[in-house]
Amino acid sequence: MHARLPTYFISHGGGPWPYMTGKFRHTFDVLEKSLVDMRAELHDKPKAILIVSGHWEEKGFVISSGAKPSMVYDYHGFPEYLYHITYNAPGSPELANHVQQLLQEKGIEASLDPERGYDHGTFSIMKPLYPDEDIPVVQISLDASYDPDLHLNLGRALAPLRDEGILIIGSGLSYHNLPAMRGISGYEPSRHFDAWLQETLVHSPPDKRTARLISWELAPAAREAHPTEDHLIPLLVVVGAAENEPGATTYHQKDFAGGLTASSFRFGHAP
Repeated sequence: MHARLPTYFISHGGGPWPYMTGKFRHTFDVLEKSLVDMRAELHDKPKAILIVSGHWEEKGFVISSGAKPSMVYDYHGFPEYLYHITYNAPGSPELANHVQQLLQEKGIEASLDPERGYDHGTFSIMKPLYPDEDIPVVQISLDASYDPDLHLNLGRALAPLRDEGILIIGSGLSYHNLPAMRGISGYEPSRHFDAWLQETLVHSPPDKRTARLISWELAPAAREAHPTEDHLIPLLVVVGAAENEPGATTYHQKDFAGGLTASSFRFGHAP
């Protein structure tokens, strides 16, 4: 019998940062510490990890089902050696099939993809979180509609995994506007949207939290923070999987990437 695991939304940083050296690497020291602290608060290793990555979207839901996932180098402009890095944790065809069955039982169709590899929404957090590369990892895509209700329902269908020792992680960024991240125009919008996230996720009762997330576009600076919501929607999945449980901030930085505000969150109690 496993203790019920919490779920997490992690702001995963920029590109393949855990594999880098030099000044840019240290930009993510606060984020890295939060991941090390997360590992410590979980105590025992999870049986496996299911990741909803903001870097994988499909028409409908797709689950990675290969036993030995490859790598997806879904970034550009980095030094050549960063296109040869590896994260060698095994996949889990067994978990992939179990996830598919759970979704089908709730009327949610999902297909299996044995060829899908780890994108940087996955390996950028897994490298510092579980560097031994010994815990099976399965990914599930976003649906390209980005429909909030649909992704909340996905999380609700996945909730039983938490009692089976499966850790559910949503990997995205609480602020993701790439053009603005290269200058100062994102500083204030990131603060306004982060304040709304804190109020919604940590300080609102569960029913109000869900309602606010469904209407997230009404939040202050919503579309300035997320011109497209691929890096936000993983949050709705992990909230759906722990819908009636409290939220807490696990990472908060006001000078992320030189001046942006970014956060990560836990839903449910730490074991």
